[in-house]
Amino acid sequence: MDTGGGTGSLEWAREGMCVTFTRGLGPEEVFARCGADPERARLLDWDAASDLAAEASDDVPVSLLRAGRIGEWAFCVEEDGTIGFGDEALAELSRGTETYAVATTDGIDVFQHWRDSECVEYFEPGMEHSRSAPHGPWWGRVEAALAEGQGLGMEPVVALVLGHLGITLGDAALAGPWPSLTLAEDDTPTAGPGGDHAGEGPVPPGAVISW
Repeated sequence: MDTGGGTGSLEWAREGMCVTFTRGLGPEEVFARCGADPERARLLDWDAASDLAAEASDDVPVSLLRAGRIGEWAFCVEEDGTIGFGDEALAELSRGTETYAVATTDGIDVFQHWRDSECVEYFEPGMEHSRSAPHGPWWGRVEAALAEGQGLGMEPVVALVLGHLGITLGDAALAGPWPSLTLAEDDTPTAGPGGDHAGEGPVPPGAVISW
């Protein structure tokens, strides 16, 4: 599906989510690079996809991934999961292209920019010691957006990235049907740059992940 519709609020981006934006991929390739079988994806709206995740999680913890393409950018929204800010997933997603990732889950807020399997910029907003070196341009932009949008979680950061990419993905658009699937937690890459927890520090820019 390729649509640029859906302006308005971004309540979906406030908490308990991870979203990635990758240039030039389709949803099938995004799923595959995240370690999922794209043939399992079904075209589901938000309610049906949430029901699917609830049913699947009765047996094992799962992540719900919903992906699509808007213009030249593929998005993947993950509810209550950690795939999208793990270094392995981002290295693979950005291979031969670039990926932006915004996450707010388990009390951790993270912004990342990767290019061709290298971490260009990483930080946890409000925690200057977490900034990767050399420092990139996004820290100041993100801090200013969060200051203006206090109480809205990471919604202002997602809005900032969407504006930079020239696309929209509001609540109404995301609530519609998009390719969706669940992925068992045991099948997902390790979350967080360089280890089990994003707070343990950034992946230094220039560190290439081997596959």
